[in-house]
Amino acid sequence: MHCPFCRNPDSRVVDSRTSEDGSSIRRRRQCPACQRRFSTSETASLSVVKRSGVTETFSRDKIVGGVRKACQGRPVDEDDLALLAQQVEEAIRSAGTAEIDAGDVGLAILGPLRDLDEVAYLRFASVYRGFESLDDFEAAIRSLREDHAEQADADSSTQ
Repeated sequence: MHCPFCRNPDSRVVDSRTSEDGSSIRRRRQCPACQRRFSTSETASLSVVKRSGVTETFSRDKIVGGVRKACQGRPVDEDDLALLAQQVEEAIRSAGTAEIDAGDVGLAILGPLRDLDEVAYLRFASVYRGFESLDDFEAAIRSLREDHAEQADADSSTQ
């Protein structure tokens, strides 16, 4: 790590702290040449491989932007979207790979979005999965209804 003041190619770590969400480490460093201190932030990189083969850095903002369109006009606020993006990132990082296909990111979005808002889920799924007919929508709605019936059965058996 080069010193930002004197460009010395060496520095000594004085203190390390994990960020609140645990996604990065803040390090306090000191230059042995000029004795000045500076801070660095380290994060584990996660790359998304697009269908075209282009690789870009994972971004929660892109998740929020894509899901926001599906949630337009729905009772979903920015905090809900931020939490969804965090859940998606945690699911992706738990796979333990440094690169992930864009398609897998979309799959990781579907579950939390389905729990958040079913109408937004149908909107997102229709684009992501390329619904081409009413039959595709009906199949997705049937699946949601079956899940509701299973949940109702499970709730009634625990009471």
